[in-house]
Amino acid sequence: MSAPQFTVTPNRAPASPQRRAEVLADPGFGRYFTDHMVTIRYTEGTGWHDPAVVPYGPFTLDPSAMVLHYGQEIFEGLKAYRQPDGSIASFRPDANAARFAGSARRMAMAELPAELFLASLTELLAVDAEWVPAAGGEDSLYLRPFMIATAIGLGVRPSPEYLYALIASPAGPYFADGVKPMDVWLETEYTRAALGGTGTAKCGGNYAASLLPQAIGAEHGCAQVAYLDAEERTWIDEMGSNNLFFVFRDADGGLELATPDLRGAVLAGITRDSLITVAKDLGIDVVERRISGKEWLDRAADGTLTEAFGCGTAAVITPIGTVKHAGGEVAVGNGEPGPVTMQLREALTAVQRGAAPDPHGWMRTLVPAPAAV
Repeated sequence: MSAPQFTVTPNRAPASPQRRAEVLADPGFGRYFTDHMVTIRYTEGTGWHDPAVVPYGPFTLDPSAMVLHYGQEIFEGLKAYRQPDGSIASFRPDANAARFAGSARRMAMAELPAELFLASLTELLAVDAEWVPAAGGEDSLYLRPFMIATAIGLGVRPSPEYLYALIASPAGPYFADGVKPMDVWLETEYTRAALGGTGTAKCGGNYAASLLPQAIGAEHGCAQVAYLDAEERTWIDEMGSNNLFFVFRDADGGLELATPDLRGAVLAGITRDSLITVAKDLGIDVVERRISGKEWLDRAADGTLTEAFGCGTAAVITPIGTVKHAGGEVAVGNGEPGPVTMQLREALTAVQRGAAPDPHGWMRTLVPAPAAV
């Protein structure tokens, strides 16, 4: 298939170099956006058409647009990193493209071809490369591809029309003052995903449903919520925006790095999959298995659970210091980031920053290095 041809409409009022520098000095997360975005349309019978890079700005939607009534919406999240040679690369965007297509399939939406997904990243970075922070740290340009149903009319059925869009937002380091552990609320009433449901899709409805338990967790001083399975209310599934890992040690000092089995009900995290590979590269045994909420609490209490952490695109790895629940709370290890957690975090972020070899070919160049003068 030939490369798609994008039209490019420059923003007539882009941010000034001074304003861009101010933003990049303290970008936070999701607060500021680059000068441009990508749009691609889908029409049943025609397919994907009109790929374009256009000035960042509002959409116009009809009040009866199907996304507003029946929730056909999906999204992804990935990052672009400035490399030491000045090039710009993204971490495993092919995996994001595949997951985006899988989410579309589950939500009965048109599947965006992988080559068009990847081309959208390249085309946007070609015009907004100056928004990517300097190399050397964990600052990045967060990329948010998403798709919505745009057909006009009511009636519960798949939309015949869709809009794919890509926006970008500079992101500072998740831990500006060093990696800090978080407290987690173990939720026993509300669930995140069920077999046969939409847990395997990255769709907005899953996140909307997590907002109430997230608020409950916040009332207990927790930054995240960990969910049990919907069928037995026994087995750890995932957190609201993270997959989970646990470090167990036996009486002889043997180590097990365990992560809950996805069960075909939970979103397959790209960071999770990458960490399994990195751990094996480091000689750490990794097990995907069922882990109950009771095992988490009991083994944290008796000291055989020494570390726990969440993983995802935003923070890469976030250590868990304390797990709280309706019956009390218990610290994980000494409540501080553990050595396995930090070893894995450093190994993966070094690949993303271009500070370590990339033996698995995970980094995809979106903008080449400047030509030597």
